[in-house]
Amino acid sequence: MGKRRIAIVTFAIFLTTFMSAVEGTIVSTAMPTIVSDLDGLEIMNWVVSIFLLMTAISTPLYGKMADRLGRKPVFLFGIFVFVLGSCLCGLSQNMLQLIIFRVVQGLGSGAIQPVAITMLADMYPLNKRAKMIGLNSSFWGLASVIAPLLGGFIVQHLTWHWVFYINLPFGILAFLLISFFFKEEITPKEGKLDLQGTFFLVSFLLAFMLFLQGLSEKYSILVLGILIVLSCASLVLFKKAEQKAADPLMPLEMFRNKEFVAQNAITLLIMGVVIGLEFYLPTWMQGINGLSASIAGFAVTPSALMWVVGSFVVGTLMTKLGSKKLIAYSIVLLLIANLSLIIIPTYTPFWVFCAITFFHGLTFGAITTTTQVKSQVIVGKENIGVATAFNTLMKYLGQTIMVSIYGIVFNSVMANKLAQYPKLNMSMMNKVVNSQKVHQLASNLIPDLRNVLHISLQSVYITSFVVIILALIINQTYRGK
Repeated sequence: MGKRRIAIVTFAIFLTTFMSAVEGTIVSTAMPTIVSDLDGLEIMNWVVSIFLLMTAISTPLYGKMADRLGRKPVFLFGIFVFVLGSCLCGLSQNMLQLIIFRVVQGLGSGAIQPVAITMLADMYPLNKRAKMIGLNSSFWGLASVIAPLLGGFIVQHLTWHWVFYINLPFGILAFLLISFFFKEEITPKEGKLDLQGTFFLVSFLLAFMLFLQGLSEKYSILVLGILIVLSCASLVLFKKAEQKAADPLMPLEMFRNKEFVAQNAITLLIMGVVIGLEFYLPTWMQGINGLSASIAGFAVTPSALMWVVGSFVVGTLMTKLGSKKLIAYSIVLLLIANLSLIIIPTYTPFWVFCAITFFHGLTFGAITTTTQVKSQVIVGKENIGVATAFNTLMKYLGQTIMVSIYGIVFNSVMANKLAQYPKLNMSMMNKVVNSQKVHQLASNLIPDLRNVLHISLQSVYITSFVVIILALIINQTYRGK
C-alpha cells in the first residue's frame, strides 16, 4: 500500500482503539448508576466478566482466521458485531438483558484489538512498530480524558443507556475507511479449519471462566466439580488435537519457547491488575469520596495518559536495558504504587489517587508494550497473527480471571463486614456507591457504610499486590535479556 493508504488505515485502526477505550472507561464511569438503577451490585462484575469472557474465547479464533483469510474481512466483521452489541446494550431494561447483550459486544471485541495490532505489524517495520503501538495506546489516553466527562454528562442529563450508543458513529466511520482504503496481498491458506482444536479451546475457556464465576456466585460443589473437570479434560483434548492438526489453531512449538510463555504469563497477570484499578477505583471515588460520576472517572485518567508515555519509551529502553530488566524495574514501581492503595486511609484527597494512578499507567504501558513486541519477535512471520492474538487473549483472560477473583474477594469481605453491622444491608450498599442516591440514606449510617466499602476495596488491592509479586517472580526465572 502507498503511504496515503497506510496513513488512512492507521487512523481507522486508532479510531477503533478509541472506540474500544471509550467503551471501557465510560462503562466504568456509569457502572455505579447502572448498578443503582438495576439493583445489581452483587452481580455487577458479570457486566465486565461476561464481556471479557466472550472476548477471550473469540480472540484466538479471529487471530487464526486473520492469518488464513486475511486481516480485512475479519476486522470488518468484528467492528460490525461490536457496534451491534453496543446498540443492544443500550436497549437493555434490566441487568440480565445487559449481561446477555454484552456477550454480543464481547464477540465483536475479540476481533478488533488483536487484528488491529496485527495490521500495524504488517504495515510497519520492527524499528517503528513499538512507536506505532505506543501511538495506538495514546488513543486510550485521549479516551480517558473524554470518556469520564462524556459519561458523567450522559448519566446526569440523559440516561446511562446512551453510553453504549456513542460507539455507532466511530464504528461506521472506521468500517468505511477500512473497506475502501485497506488493501492486502494474502493468499488464503487451503486445508480444513482446525474445528476440533477450536471446539476444545472454547470448551476449556468457557468451563474455566464459569468455574471462577461460580466461586463468587457460590455454585454447589457438584457444579463446580463438573466445571473444573470439563476445563481440565478440554485442555488435555485441545493439546492432543493441536498435535494432530495440519494447520493448528495455536502451533504448540510457540509454547516450547520459555521466554514466549513467560512474556505472555506476565501480560496475563499485569492486565489482571489493570482491571482491578480501572473497575473498582470509580466506585471508591463515588462511594467513599462522594464525587459525581463525571469526576470519579478522572481518578484513572493519569493512568491512561501515562500508559502512552510508558509505551513510547519502550523502544529506547528495550535497546538499552533489555526486556527483562525493563519489566523488572517497571514491576517494582508498580508494587510501590499498588501498596499505596492498600495503606491510604478511608478518606483520601482526590489528587492523591491521581498521583498513584500516574505511576500505575507508566508501568502498565511499559510492561504490556514490551511483552507484546517481544511476543511478535519470538515467533516466525507466518505466526504473527496467532502470536498477537494469543498475547491479546492473555490480556483479556487475565482481566476475566482477575475480575472474577476480585468479585469473590470483594463480595466475601463486604458480606462479612455487613454481618458486623446489624443496621446495614446490601440495599444500602447499592445506594452508597451512587453519589446521586447517597442522600436517601440516614446520615448516621453513611460512615459505617463507607468503612465497609473501604475495607472491601482494600481487599481487592491486596489481591493485586500478590499478583504483581507473582509477575516479578516469573520475570526473574526465565533465561533471556
